[in-house]
Amino acid sequence: MGEHGGTGAEIRIIGAELADGLELRTRGLAARGRPELRVSGLPPYLGQGWARVLGLLAQRLAALDPAAPVPAELALGSGVTIVLDAEDGELVPAPPVAAPDWHRDVLLALFPSAQS
Repeated sequence: MGEHGGTGAEIRIIGAELADGLELRTRGLAARGRPELRVSGLPPYLGQGWARVLGLLAQRLAALDPAAPVPAELALGSGVTIVLDAEDGELVPAPPVAAPDWHRDVLLALFPSAQS
């Protein structure tokens, strides 16, 4: 809450249920000179896992040198790469290769215990 050593406000992840599924957004990256992240159309059961994914992405973006450009993609580990598409001034995570269940696949690759 508030300022942290002059680096700006904390980064929060907020969600809302919409007609086409769950939407998650970050708040606080803009205070660090970065676009906010948004993922839409999630099945509600993937919400907590994707909040963690957005948290990882936000952490990586916030750690970049403010003068550095926003990368087109970020590697999150376990062979998971997320493409960052710019849309309406926000960054929207996308798969590097089209896959029908990629939201679920990302969670299982990053958090294998989620499968049980």
